[in-house]
Order: sequence, then C-alpha cells, then structure tokens
Amino acid sequence: MTTLTTHRIPFRQWETWAACFTPDIPVPGALPLVVLHGGPGMAHNYLKNLEELTSTGRTVILYDQLGCGNSSHLPDAPADFWVPQLFVDEFLNLLAHFRLGDFHLLGQSWGGMLGAEIAVRQPPGLASLSICNSPASMGLWAEAATELREQLPREVQDALTFHEDAGTVTTPEYFAAASAFYERHVCRITPFPADFEESVAQMEAEPTVYHTMNGPNEFHVIGTLRDWSIIDRLHRVTAPTLVVAGEFDEATPATWAPFIANIPDAASHVFPGASHCSHLEQPEAFRSVIAAHLARHDHQVPS
Repeated sequence: MTTLTTHRIPFRQWETWAACFTPDIPVPGALPLVVLHGGPGMAHNYLKNLEELTSTGRTVILYDQLGCGNSSHLPDAPADFWVPQLFVDEFLNLLAHFRLGDFHLLGQSWGGMLGAEIAVRQPPGLASLSICNSPASMGLWAEAATELREQLPREVQDALTFHEDAGTVTTPEYFAAASAFYERHVCRITPFPADFEESVAQMEAEPTVYHTMNGPNEFHVIGTLRDWSIIDRLHRVTAPTLVVAGEFDEATPATWAPFIANIPDAASHVFPGASHCSHLEQPEAFRSVIAAHLARHDHQVPS
C-alpha cells in the first residue's frame, strides 16, 4: 500500500504540481525516485504506472513541469523563455521542497534529455540516472526520424510532406498520416492506453511548451530544441547511468549511442518488440529492469 500526497510548490512566481507516492512500509536504504516526463509538454499522466516502483520500498515522485498539466501555464511566454535551464532550475527547486538528500532520477524521452542536463551539473545526492527512450542530440533524432519516415507507405510519406510544405499540419488529414508513425514507433498498443491519451489531450489543449520547443509532432522538429545536443558534455556525468529503449523506438540506437560512448560505465537495455513507450507496452519488464538498476545503487544498510 502507498500514501499519495499532492503538492503545489512555489517556483519563482509560478507553481509546480507534484505527486508523492510513499510506501506504507519503506525499505531501509531504498532511495526515492524522481520521474521526469517527456514532451516537452506531455505532463506526468502517461508515466503514472511508475508509481508501482513503490513496491521496492521507495518513494516515487512525479510532477508536471512548468507549462504542463496541473502546473502553471504560460501561453504568452516568449520562445526564448522555454530553455533547458528553466527546467533544471525547476527540478532543483523541487528537490529543495521535498528536502531530498540522496535520490534516483529517471527521465523518459525529453525527460531523459533533461535528466542528462541535470546530471552533467553533478547535483549533490544523485545516486543514479535512468535515461529512457531519449536521444543525445536533436540532430541525431531528426536523422532517425527521416530514416523511419522512409519506411512508411509511400502514400503516408507523400501526405506528410504535402502538409508540411503547405503549412497545414493541424488538419485531420495530416494527423491521420502522422498516426501511422505513432503506431509503429511511439506506442504499439491499439487503442492507446488511457494514461497516454490523457497526456496527449492536455498537451493538445494547451500546446505552448510542445509546439515552442519541439514542433507539431515527433518527427517534424522545428522548435527551439532543434539544435540541442549534450554529447560534448556527457563526460561530466558521474552518476551510474542506465539507458533503455525499445526495439522499434523512434529513439533508434544511433540516437542514444553517445550516452553509452561518453558516460563512464553506462549500461543499456533494449526491450524486444517495444517502441518509444516501453513502460506502457511492457510495464512489468520495464519496472523490473529499472528496479534492478535502482537497487544496485541504493544505500546498503547493514543487516
């Protein structure tokens, strides 16, 4: 059993909403896990099943990043407001609110990119990092998206290109064509799980963060993150790092290979048959792999 508390955490003149799941019987030495959602702009909903990692006796904290979900929305903020440092600062503010000492960090998709941005700054107490379904640069991400698009049926490719060139990327016809990519490489469960649909719905209702930082969809990246890369800074990561992805992930091996090459002793795991939302497609296997990584880097309590 777990106890849920929700928090509205002051951050500058705004608020960050967070959910804290605490096991009724904590395991000594099991460090808390903070989860970073993707998007940018997808909110925490689609990651809610990671709450079940409380079964390992640890607290799990999920939160909505600024501009997302239950946190403050800023639809009028200029594009140059939405930069990775903003979200690093928000995360550090959250750590201070919960008075966390040592902790684990897990990020999915954009959350993994943000996790790497945090880890290169070597924050005190970071016991481990899990980078899930994430690229080390948006240049590599764009190259992978192009390769995957070329594997779609010709009529789908033509429809995508037509609407992108015409600037009609909000039409039903474009969304229908894009869904072919999503069903192959984002989430291979049909219909999409309710938690995933919740995150998509709130993002579409207020898409400021996603459209500004990313663009209209996963494979047409024209936002402020389009030139983002962390490859040249990865040598600064000192936390034990696990990189996971799905076999059919839009985050292809080429996109996350720099994490393995440049983070000392980083390990990787690929889930056969899964795609970008490995945690939804194979929840038990995903949690098992993550739980083992966390346990290896928990505090060892003498018996």
